[in-house]
Amino acid sequence: MTEPTERRQLRPTDVKRLNRTWRRGTQARLALIVESVTQPFNIGSIVRSAAVFGVEHLWLAGNATPLTHPNVQKTALGTERLVPWDHAGTPAEAVAAARKAGFKVIAIELTTDALPLHDAPLGGDICLAVGGEDHGCSPALLAASDAVAYIPQIGRVGSLNVAVATAIALAETRRREWAG
Repeated sequence: MTEPTERRQLRPTDVKRLNRTWRRGTQARLALIVESVTQPFNIGSIVRSAAVFGVEHLWLAGNATPLTHPNVQKTALGTERLVPWDHAGTPAEAVAAARKAGFKVIAIELTTDALPLHDAPLGGDICLAVGGEDHGCSPALLAASDAVAYIPQIGRVGSLNVAVATAIALAETRRREWAG
């Protein structure tokens, strides 16, 4: 029987090396539209996840709280400086900006035609779109999107926090690319 190796947390240099390895295996571009998410802590969490998964641009739409809000920055822990962003105006204008930049737009929402996230068309350059805390993606955002996906849930709760749902969708998009 072999002796188990000692398990330890990676040092910062090891983490940087590991992240470089994953970046080299990443070709697809990833972007994000955030519509009418008003809670600064949700925006800060979304931005932090966006930075982790290499989102190249974030478009805010509707009345989304800007990344300059102090409580966004408190939650984002400085990552807001790593994700280029702007307020695109309406959801349709945000989708148009994403398409002009070469992205296919996939809304994350529960709709009659939504595909489970694991079956969604997440290949290539993808811009995920998420909606506000209370009402999700607006009809305008859904109509402008190329497809809609939902996160399968088996519990007795009908929805996830928008920041958590965004992180899951970003992770699945990258996982799909890395699984090849």
